[in-house]
Amino acid sequence: MRKKWYFGLAFLLTIQLLFSGCSMFKAPQQKPEQAPKMIMEPDVTVYMHETGEKKTMKMEEYIAGVVAGEMKTDWPVEALAAQAIIARTFIMDALETKGGVPSRGTQASTDIKEFQAYNAKAINDNVRKAVEMTRGMVATYQGRPIKTWFHSSAGGITATAKEGLNYKEAEPPYVQTVASPDDLAPQDIQNWNVRFSKKDIMAALSKMGHNVTAIDSVEIGQKGPSGRTVMLVFNKNLQVPGPDFRVHLDSIKLRSMLLDKIEVSGDEVIFSGKGYGHGVGMSQWGANKLAQQGKKPEEIVGYYFNGVKIEKRWQ
Repeated sequence: MRKKWYFGLAFLLTIQLLFSGCSMFKAPQQKPEQAPKMIMEPDVTVYMHETGEKKTMKMEEYIAGVVAGEMKTDWPVEALAAQAIIARTFIMDALETKGGVPSRGTQASTDIKEFQAYNAKAINDNVRKAVEMTRGMVATYQGRPIKTWFHSSAGGITATAKEGLNYKEAEPPYVQTVASPDDLAPQDIQNWNVRFSKKDIMAALSKMGHNVTAIDSVEIGQKGPSGRTVMLVFNKNLQVPGPDFRVHLDSIKLRSMLLDKIEVSGDEVIFSGKGYGHGVGMSQWGANKLAQQGKKPEEIVGYYFNGVKIEKRWQ
């Protein structure tokens, strides 16, 4: 009788497991992804480099001034809105990683050498609409605000952070090389030639710690994934990082390191290239074209930054 009882119990347990879907063997269920925590719109203290004063304002008011300072205000509102997301993310990343602008004792600065451009006088209805439609929106990767690099024109293709900026840390996974529709940019941005005296070249090299008394040759030594010059070679033996040299020479005149050729002619060095800026992240002229093609601000940001999410941090 005891054996029959055990067999009967085993039979009943087997039937129960079959009809219950063997729940005891199910893998643990993943927790649903939590929505980002909403906060009140923050205030931001801004160092006004024109006057030297420190001013406190609402975050969205500050973002409007940045958008007006960084992009043409008559462009499509979707392009301006993409710039608003970029600007908002920029300061949120700066606040999380270094507390804003510690040297000024503020969270932001209007000095473009240390933070973002700012022009409150240029704010118009277009800018206000762009900021309002993206209110509180921040681009994140794995829950953290990203490095929202941007530039004027990619010259048709964007750069990695290492090739465009000589970025010293690990390449961010969300930065990618993509084809950029920059054909609306002025012709002197799409293709350009610029001349520098050999004296200017030697002065830039001196700033970088290289004592050079003559310039006999300048060559493209190495290119990055997008075709940008990452290493220049002077006089056949001196190798210098391209992005660093551009900054020390003149990053406005030497518009980018997407170079086609370099010539030494008499007392001058002639650079030929395309695009304007370091080429990393969002191209503003590209954003302009994408907006005219009907892309939403979130789509524009997502086009230039791979795998990011647009989170709303405050109402």
